[in-house]
Amino acid sequence: MNTESISLIREELALAGYSHEDEQRLKKLEARRIRSDTQLPEVEFLFRLQNRPCFARGELVGLSGKAKSGKTFVCSILMSLCFRNEVLSVERIDAKPLHVLWYDTEQSEESTQDILRHRIMPMTGIQTADGNVFEEYLQVFNVRGEAWADRLPMLETAVRYYRPDLVVLDGIRDLVADINDGVVAQDVVERLMHLASECHCCMVCVLHQNKSYEDRNLRGWIGTELKNKAFEVYECVKSSERIFTWSQTDTRKYDIPEGISFAVDEQGIPYRCTERQLIEAQFKAQRKMADKLEKTGRSNKPYNDLNPRYAHKEGRRHVFNVKQLFSDIMPPGQIYKEDDLKTEIYAKTYAVKDKIHDEILRKAVSEKVILQSYDSFGHRIYVLPVPASQEPELPL
Repeated sequence: MNTESISLIREELALAGYSHEDEQRLKKLEARRIRSDTQLPEVEFLFRLQNRPCFARGELVGLSGKAKSGKTFVCSILMSLCFRNEVLSVERIDAKPLHVLWYDTEQSEESTQDILRHRIMPMTGIQTADGNVFEEYLQVFNVRGEAWADRLPMLETAVRYYRPDLVVLDGIRDLVADINDGVVAQDVVERLMHLASECHCCMVCVLHQNKSYEDRNLRGWIGTELKNKAFEVYECVKSSERIFTWSQTDTRKYDIPEGISFAVDEQGIPYRCTERQLIEAQFKAQRKMADKLEKTGRSNKPYNDLNPRYAHKEGRRHVFNVKQLFSDIMPPGQIYKEDDLKTEIYAKTYAVKDKIHDEILRKAVSEKVILQSYDSFGHRIYVLPVPASQEPELPL
């Protein structure tokens, strides 16, 4: 904009009664104007999950879950990924190692060090003796002993000084005295946004979900603000004692429809688990929860959210299409043990209760959809008969 144009604008503003402060605000607004031809840098991502870019530089990412749902395991995966090209099918986009700052507000110093030594370092393949090489790229701070009011200023100083590519803030709740103070929550999230943008890093903010089993919203006003401002939000769910699922729930850019399921070995190291292991773990967890709810009188609905492909209502009863169900589950002629078959029934119908599975099996056997027998140990086994049209012809 030339001097003559600026003078004309000033004259127009003066005639319209605008003050000097108004003029300065308009200048700021003009600098923030977005046009269709505005040249802007492309969003840079650190990682790739299910072939989709994720964890953007200059942005906040929320990581949520119930207590002990695997959030710190996921943080360990992300931090080790900064040293390796791929971990659990998650890829690092940049060929060079990334600098990481882990800011732990929750755990004891001993727990932080234990995770560093016995989980993150083994996952990277870097030996303890090479710790100086390791710590060149990873700065770890435990600030649980600091006053809550000092934790955010210290984090801002650390990020500006070390200039990491990835910041793991575990957790954001400990930057505020009251998670339901809306004014403070907004200020904290705004400061973190500006910090991530200024230092061109991705900041992963860990926060618990509400305590109720059914409520999966991020906890408190700080959770609401984080979800509103985050570029992406991920959720961790514990499927069984040692199996977890990590998946995306919200995004501003690339949808990642499928999550990653991982198990944890005896040494506490995550590894990919099979779909079969996950289904079995989910089945056991859902059945345990249903039994618990029924015992406490909180639920008497054994047919919640059934898959309409296999069940429909007739009056107050649910009727199962067992022919469709077992043709989708069982290849003809393949023998299934009862426990394995019940897991498959759960995976298809979403029915949790044992008595529903027993009802489905009885109906299928009575209608001769499947055949029931016993193995040498007296355990029930089942088979879907081979259709007559598929049976081999006997030689004449």
